[in-house]
Amino acid sequence: MRMSNLQLTLIVAGVLLVIGVLIFNAWQERRIRRRIDAAFRPAPPAADASRVEPTLRPVDGDANAVPRNAATASSLDGAPAGGKGAMESTFEPPMDVLASVPVDAPPTTIADVRGTGVQPDPDIECIMTLQPEQPVAVGAIAAGLHARLGKPLRWFGRRDGTAAWQRLTGDTPGEFSEVAACLLLADRNGAASRAQIEGFHRVIGELAPHLPAAWSAAPLDEEAARAEELDRLCAELDMQIGLTIQKADGTTIPGTKLRGVAEAAGFRLAPSGRFECVQEETGAVLYTLQGARGEPFTIDSLRIANVQGVVLVLDVPRVADPPRAFDQLKLAAKRMAQTLGGDLVDDNQRPLTDNALAAIRAQVVSASELLARAQIEPGSPRAHKLFAA
Repeated sequence: MRMSNLQLTLIVAGVLLVIGVLIFNAWQERRIRRRIDAAFRPAPPAADASRVEPTLRPVDGDANAVPRNAATASSLDGAPAGGKGAMESTFEPPMDVLASVPVDAPPTTIADVRGTGVQPDPDIECIMTLQPEQPVAVGAIAAGLHARLGKPLRWFGRRDGTAAWQRLTGDTPGEFSEVAACLLLADRNGAASRAQIEGFHRVIGELAPHLPAAWSAAPLDEEAARAEELDRLCAELDMQIGLTIQKADGTTIPGTKLRGVAEAAGFRLAPSGRFECVQEETGAVLYTLQGARGEPFTIDSLRIANVQGVVLVLDVPRVADPPRAFDQLKLAAKRMAQTLGGDLVDDNQRPLTDNALAAIRAQVVSASELLARAQIEPGSPRAHKLFAA
């Protein structure tokens, strides 16, 4: 049987579309690999890093004795350390580096991509190491633990050069012969600025003389450039999928009904004002449910409010196995739309067909693969740090 001109045209168009997708994916992969090479360069070995020997603050009126690499000097009593060889910290970070970002984000429940324990990550953090002349307890760096730099700051210590790094908090026991401070280079708020990295250098430079300790760090301009490149890479890889449920007749959804349907579907209202669907085995958030206008929910507001619509959101980089999570999201969205008497629509209020949902899933698969190629495994601690707001 001879094919019609329409059939031939459709076949040719389909072939050209497939070829176009393959060419685009190959071009995108090459671009991502260039970003990876620039952003995820190996950390320089300690021998090549800038090493600064400790210098003590002015003593007995010696105004000429200034700490090396310290732009300012201030001293307030820090928390005393207990135990053998402990010293009291008198260092306080300069006020111009204080911000609202907490030093230590809550520890993740997911295993670290570099091993079973949490470790410094030189690919995404600016790392500065301190080598005290004598082992020190955490009390000696207490003020540094509370520094605010505008980006998350983590501290680690180890007993000797062959031991594993241990995460340091204010109540970590023991003494450490080496300490590492790690400043995140980028997140969804952007790259760490040169001023933030300079403030980080200043904090370590002022802390070192009080241990005393030598310290080492990569050049400031190099780290600032690396932060910018890492931020550009993450911007290209970032993806959040939203499936909206609205009523076709424009009526609202009673808040009490929404809460009941959401909880029956496995959602729980979080302090953020969003409903979260959490994986029981790991405690990881699979996807969230929020108001179509972004308004936060509370128990009280849901009792009296009527909602214009809701959006189920999948944060692709922050979930393990994003395609599977999308399949669960799609099923939950369809069931909720049916129960609430609404329609599943896109951002332009057009109904989402099965073909449209299949196309969205293909995008999720592609994004997941690109993240893995960029050494950012979806759902890993590294992904959670880079794609935190």
